Amino acid sequence: KKKEPFFLAVGFIKPHLPFVSPKKYWDLYDPAKIELAPNPFRPKDAPDYSIVPGGELRNYHGVPKESVAPDLARQLKHGYYASVSYTDAQVGKVMAELDRLGLRENTIVILWGDHGWKLGEHDAWCKHSNVENDVNAPLLLSVPGMKNAGAHTDALVEFVDIYPTLSELAGLPIPGHLEGTSFKPLLDKPKRPWKSAAFSQYPRSQKGGLMGYSMRTDRYRFTVWVGRNDHSKVDAIELYDHKTDPQENTNIAKDPANAELVRRLMEQWKKGWQGAKPPK
Repeated sequence: KKKEPFFLAVGFIKPHLPFVSPKKYWDLYDPAKIELAPNPFRPKDAPDYSIVPGGELRNYHGVPKESVAPDLARQLKHGYYASVSYTDAQVGKVMAELDRLGLRENTIVILWGDHGWKLGEHDAWCKHSNVENDVNAPLLLSVPGMKNAGAHTDALVEFVDIYPTLSELAGLPIPGHLEGTSFKPLLDKPKRPWKSAAFSQYPRSQKGGLMGYSMRTDRYRFTVWVGRNDHSKVDAIELYDHKTDPQENTNIAKDPANAELVRRLMEQWKKGWQGAKPPK
């Protein structure tokens, strides 16, 4: 269909568990040089349920239910890295085929991962939480003729922004009900003012059911745990300052010195994504 407009959604399952890939991708990495997580402990003063140990990994033979020993942790990270390189090679095949067909110059390509991943950080593995390791994920966009090819932006964008962005780039109408915002303007001005926050959420079964709604600003991660069926009931609050604590190791929400900051972030959090839209 190369002479007609086309859309391809190409999915690669790796580096999802199990960490299986051809040997040559394992051989790219020296296991002796693989560093372990710098913060193999739970965040201080965070609720006990904020992070789970990673049940998805614990279902595999030989993986302990509690902390993972250093040798096994290094082997798991080795497998993860190999799986990433394996997938990178598959993406390369797709791009090479676009080149072979002469389609590279008029094809938009967007690459993203559906979530982040803990590799021993916070004494946990896998995803299933609201920490930066889990909700910060890759997002790359290539558009024919873009003047800032190869650049990056610190602007906050979200996966709900992908649909309106691709629609605008392709000249298609953007449905009015979408919650995302096209980030096409960032392609021309990567440093322009943009969204004031990005949002994510993940549930817990404790205390009759909780939902953690997390807001990420340019400096803070602010997570509010509320009743799944009663959002007015706040069970816990987490606040991490990425300027001083980028690994999110200490919850500072309970510090009386941060009372005003918590109040201000709570007001911003209550406005949700509607209150975080970029300036016109």
